[in-house]
Formats: sequence, C-alpha cells, structure tokens
Amino acid sequence: MDFVLSEEQEMIRRMASDFATKELAPIAAEMDEKEEIPGTIIRKLGELGFLGLMVPEEYGGCRLDVVSYILAVEEISKACASTGILMSVHNSLTCAAIEKYGSEEQKRKYLPQLAGGEIIGCFALTEPGAGCDAAAQKTTAVLDGDDYIINGSKHFITNGGIAGLVVLFAMTDKAKGHRGITAFLVETGTPGFEVGKAEDKMGIRATSTCEFFFRDCRVPVANRLKSEGDGFRVAMSILDGGRVGVAAQAVGIATAAYEAALEYAKVREQFGKPLGRFQAIQWMLADMATRIDAARLLTYRAAFAEEQASNTGARFSKEAAMAKLYASETAVWATNKAIQIHGGYGYMKEYAVERHYRDAKITDIYEGTSEVQRMVIAGSILR
Repeated sequence: MDFVLSEEQEMIRRMASDFATKELAPIAAEMDEKEEIPGTIIRKLGELGFLGLMVPEEYGGCRLDVVSYILAVEEISKACASTGILMSVHNSLTCAAIEKYGSEEQKRKYLPQLAGGEIIGCFALTEPGAGCDAAAQKTTAVLDGDDYIINGSKHFITNGGIAGLVVLFAMTDKAKGHRGITAFLVETGTPGFEVGKAEDKMGIRATSTCEFFFRDCRVPVANRLKSEGDGFRVAMSILDGGRVGVAAQAVGIATAAYEAALEYAKVREQFGKPLGRFQAIQWMLADMATRIDAARLLTYRAAFAEEQASNTGARFSKEAAMAKLYASETAVWATNKAIQIHGGYGYMKEYAVERHYRDAKITDIYEGTSEVQRMVIAGSILR
C-alpha cells in the first residue's frame, strides 16, 4: 500500500493549487456575490486541460488517472466550490457518460469540444417530482421516424444556464418503470429546448443552476446513448463517478475552512492569549484535522477503485457512497466548527468561512443525499 502521490499526480495537484490560489481565491467572494463564474475562468480551465482530465487523448483530452482528477477538484474547491462543481459535473457526469457509453461518432463529435471547454456539459435527471426516485420521472421521449420527440421538464441542473450539451434522461416506455428510461445527448440550441429560471441558492451561488423545459423537442436517434431502456443503468453507473467528484469537492471545502480556522486560532487573542492555547479550541481543530484526513483517504480510495473499474468493468458503488457520505457530512461539520472558532466574525461575509459553510451543505444533498448513500452502502454490505 502506497500513500505517496506519483510525480504526475503531484504535478497536477500543484498546477490546480496554483490556479486556484492565483486566479480563483482573489475573486471567489465576488463570484459568489454576482452569482457567476466569469467566462475567462472557464476558458482558462479548458486551456489548462481541467475540463478534459479523463478524456482520452485521441478525443482532445489528457486521460489522466482518476486520482489526479480528484486532486484537481479538491484544490479548485478549496478556493471556489462553485468552480469545483462546474468541473466535476462537466468531467464526471458529462464527459464520462459519453466516453463510457457513447458511440464512436458521438465521441468524435462532442468530446473534443467538451475537453477544450468550447462547450460545457450538464446532467439532467432530476425532476420536480423525481429526485432520489429517478423512476418517477415524467419526461417522455417518443420515437418518430429518425427522431425522438421529447416533452417534459428537469430542474436543479448544475451548469444549466451555460451548458452547450445535456445528458438527458427520459421515459421511452412508462410501463417498464426504471427499465423504460433512456439516455440522450441534447444540444441546448435544439428547437423546443428552453432554459428556465435560475435558482436562487443558499450556497455554490456562482454556479448556474436552472430548470429545463422540453416542448416537442426533436432529438435524432443518433443522439441516443446506448439502447432504449438502458438509461437508468447509465445514470446509476455515471453517478458513482459523480459522487467521488462531490466527495473531493467536500474535502476541498472542509480543508479551506479548517486552514482558515487554524490560522485564526493562532492570531486571535482572548483573555491575553491566542485562541489556539485554549483546550476547547485545540480539540475542535484536532477533530477537524482527523475527520478531514479520514474523508480524504476515503475519497482517494474511491478514486482508485474507479480507476481500477475502468479496466475491469467492476462497480465501485460502495466506495463512492462511503466517500461521498463521510466527506460531505465532514464538510458540513467542519465548516460549522470553523465559524464557531471565528466567533461573531465567522458569521460575517468578510470572512471566507461564512461562504464555505453555505457551500458545504449542498454536498450532502446533490448526487444522492446522505440517506441515499446509506441505502447504497447497506445494500452492498447486506447482500
């Protein structure tokens, strides 16, 4: 067992850290306030290869291992969780879906654009009445000659307002339940496709999160992913990788909050001595450091399992669920403690821990709530 990063992995981590420190951290609060990630930042992500880290080189990507990718997401998320999740959804849910399940024609058409950042990808599974219960969705796709006619709506779509390509899930046979779900690749400029209102969120406010509406939207059969009825399997498989990405985002948020609290405890004085000299504060920091390290190790293990699965075809659902569950709940807990250590100042927007606290909460909700992760884990260990 080797806990040392390879030279290439360390290079990627440093490159992501440098970009995050120099480009993202100085404007993270401004992006949060304006609710927007500037186009210049997205272009730089593409130029640096962060939008195609696991895309094969023949399709314009870097094709690094999953651990390298996770290291990059963690470092980016330390500075700006909104940029971290843009990167995660784009890579883990969009590029991965096409690379794993797309036809050769689909790969050559879309992956180079995605890897270079010419277009941003998103993943549209959730509906107003179908969150954790994906089989309850009502969006339909009816075959009509060489096209499918799609009608329905999706919501809570991360990257929705800036996306050029959607991995969409719709019912092609309602009678079959989850076995009647089919996956499609939909270009956002397609007639009948409409982007709805932007959501006013508690955290990750710089990300674009929108509703989608489909009204007699015609999508070519050539844009179907796999066969009819394979959509649920595609979604569950891809979400495993997405959960590892969210775990890395959560570790990044928690680490940023911990580091801010640690520095504050060294310089803030009360009763004539630094806060860090008080045992109550020391124990908070000790617990934060321990839990974050445990979350990071679970996340790296899940990333390694995902990399192995790319060669063997094995599932890594349990490892992904454990990492996502523990890392997300650690992020919520650690950011809360970071605010407590900052006292009243931590409640003010002037200090980054306030933003980290708001950003952390979504990590134990999206891409499967903590309750869903526990269901996945329990289902695996009780077989």
